[in-house]
Amino acid sequence: MFLGHFGVALAAKELAPRTSLGTMVLAAQFADLLWPIFLLTGLEQVRIAPGITRATPLDFVHYPITHSLVGQVLWGVALGLLYFSLRRNAKSAVVIGACVVSHWFLDVIAHRPDLPVFPQGPFVGLGLWNSLPATVAIECGLLALGLMLYLPASRAKDRIGVYGLWSLMVVLVAAWVSSLFGPPPPSERVLAYSALAMWLAVPWAAWADRHREITTSFALKP
Repeated sequence: MFLGHFGVALAAKELAPRTSLGTMVLAAQFADLLWPIFLLTGLEQVRIAPGITRATPLDFVHYPITHSLVGQVLWGVALGLLYFSLRRNAKSAVVIGACVVSHWFLDVIAHRPDLPVFPQGPFVGLGLWNSLPATVAIECGLLALGLMLYLPASRAKDRIGVYGLWSLMVVLVAAWVSSLFGPPPPSERVLAYSALAMWLAVPWAAWADRHREITTSFALKP
């Protein structure tokens, strides 16, 4: 899952409208943002295996720290507590923690049975990636749903509020389409370094969100 996680971040803004979209993106994509770091340190492993699924050539060999259910619950609690210590907003802290954990449940839909519940298993996955049309439909549908919830909750204060948001959406969709239809990465190390670029989505989302304001109907929400 890729676009779907950004859909969750956009939708979560309705639940915590005063929290930056950048923070929501950080939470919803936290597992995938940490993953290349753990790949480069050798603590987690992936193998490039073209044809293993229709939607991705990646065989996720070992990633219990970032992608086990237990790991993501712990990361979610940690990120939620950190946010609460800085902002003293319990509701937003809970939403942020839930966004972190949501990553695992969306990945269960997409992955083969390679997602660990506990670090050593059992392993689950419904295999959406085995069908390219279904993958496209679900990913695009989740992103569209997130936008449908985010856009009524905020309005652009200036052109950056418009173009900053939509340029991010275009880049994300382009990166996703490239991963679906482009050649596989030349090596696992190149994959890890290229995946680090996704960290740019966090400040980009925060920048666009700063140039948008909460609409009247959401202004009273914490």
